[in-house]
Amino acid sequence: MPANPVDPAPAAPSAPVSSSRGTPPAERLLNLVIALVNTSASMTKQQVRAGVAGYGDAPSTEAFERMFERDKDTLRALGIPIVTVDAGGHSDEVGYRIDNDAYALGAVDLTPAELGVVALAAQLWSDKTLRTDMSRAMTKLRAAGAGEVAADAVAGLAPRVRAAGDAYVPLLEAVSERRDVSFRYRAASTGQELTRHVEPWRIAARGSGWYLVGFDRARAAARVFRLSRIAGRVRVGSQADAFDVPDEVDVDAMLGERVGVLQRALLAVVPERAQALRARALPAPTEGGAGGGAGGGARADGRDVVEVEFRSLSALADEVAGYGPAVVVLEPAQLRADVLRRLTAAATLDDPPGAASAAGTTSGAGTTGTEERADG
Repeated sequence: MPANPVDPAPAAPSAPVSSSRGTPPAERLLNLVIALVNTSASMTKQQVRAGVAGYGDAPSTEAFERMFERDKDTLRALGIPIVTVDAGGHSDEVGYRIDNDAYALGAVDLTPAELGVVALAAQLWSDKTLRTDMSRAMTKLRAAGAGEVAADAVAGLAPRVRAAGDAYVPLLEAVSERRDVSFRYRAASTGQELTRHVEPWRIAARGSGWYLVGFDRARAAARVFRLSRIAGRVRVGSQADAFDVPDEVDVDAMLGERVGVLQRALLAVVPERAQALRARALPAPTEGGAGGGAGGGARADGRDVVEVEFRSLSALADEVAGYGPAVVVLEPAQLRADVLRRLTAAATLDDPPGAASAAGTTSGAGTTGTEERADG
């Protein structure tokens, strides 16, 4: 009896369509979603193995079965409705597809405040590996009608995390699959580069930098590594589930000493402005104390005196400068100088050549007299 032309015979498991060697798990999952969304009826396991890029990497039928089952569980945990379809008739093989009605996203109708929160989250992913996708997504959302007014809702709240670099993606996959890693690492104290063998537990952003928290096998202890000090390529082990992650990893405690000494800044703020700074202001001091908090009183010029804590001088200088004339730094002098330097540079962006140096000289005359120093 001839084969049904509507249902082509599945490829033999001994000859799957091979994909590029070592397809990343995230790419394989995306390929599976695309295939199951676009199938006309359903796909059997053999059709998945033969036609979906990434599953041809499996060296055996048993390895493919484990890979496919794990991927299904992962997608379902993410809320993607993969359903099982009975082939019916005389066939005992089941198929799989995605329930498009349950998976479809309804019309996006965000208020300016909601769009502002989404934009705030998108700013965190400024790394080159995701920047283009984030930019396209935000452009589409703004086209829905919310406009630029969304930026006002989150002014001063934008996360300031530097790019994670090339080490981020392989480390993230190693954390997800519990694979050990090795890399060349430059010590902060000596500058010496040594090879580290690590069981990666977590990746976190603190104090404008990205960090890897894991177990250093050579030192037999938990350690923290700044991604910007990783030199060259990260080598990921071939064995998944190669180690166990402790039930409780206190990332905040491990990174506590890596984000700088806690300091205080005294600011003069225009009423009803800089709400993000006001929200984290310290309580007003007791009588006779120095500084001022959220209710620290008003100056003769009508500004409120606000005292905030900070660890990163450059991060706070970026934030304060973003408010323009609405916030004036009273102390410390280093923060005031850094904010003035940023404002001076911004004011001269549109000046003709040669005017910037003159403007810088004029502005310098109005500073506190403290010599500007580069933020370490």
